Amino acid sequence: MAAVIRLATAHDAEGVQRIYAPIVQDTVISFELDPPSVAEIRQRIVDTLTHWPWLVCEHDGEVIGYAYAGKYRVRPAYQWSVDVSVYIHERIHRRGVGRGLYSALVRLLVLQGFYNAQAGITLPNAASVGLHEAMGFQAIGVYRKIGYKLGAWHDVGWWQLVLQPHTSPPVPVKDMATVRECAPWDDALAAGTALLRL
Repeated sequence: MAAVIRLATAHDAEGVQRIYAPIVQDTVISFELDPPSVAEIRQRIVDTLTHWPWLVCEHDGEVIGYAYAGKYRVRPAYQWSVDVSVYIHERIHRRGVGRGLYSALVRLLVLQGFYNAQAGITLPNAASVGLHEAMGFQAIGVYRKIGYKLGAWHDVGWWQLVLQPHTSPPVPVKDMATVRECAPWDDALAAGTALLRL
């Protein structure tokens, strides 16, 4: 079966959890301390999809990577900005999966009318920094010793991507149901899938 990038469903929770649990348990990439259960991941996917995209890359029936967007901050003036994250199965790095997922995600966020995407990276992480900068994200600052995990304090760097030219006043953000009905939705997923090298 060919690899494909598509919108996640609740049924992808087990595959997502298989990727994420060892990251939580064994690394400082995520600042969660305990791996969430499959049920918790399922609820996160469902909740996210009410407002923002959550994408998976599937290959031979297995989820091998995922990316999603979410609320940046709660104050209303931040509503045109999102946080983004991408996670790839450890055996699939450098195969275009991260670039494909982010390429599709960014296009979908533009369709919705978002203007800014932020990504936090626990430092050092040369691979993640390289991916984000290859996608056009620019470094904007570092929170020093902001999180404590696995016996040490860790810095988090922040990268920002301007998704589209800023207008004033900004165009209202469209909901997921609206953008899923337009042709560019499928084009965005296809553009990401075309970058896969699997």
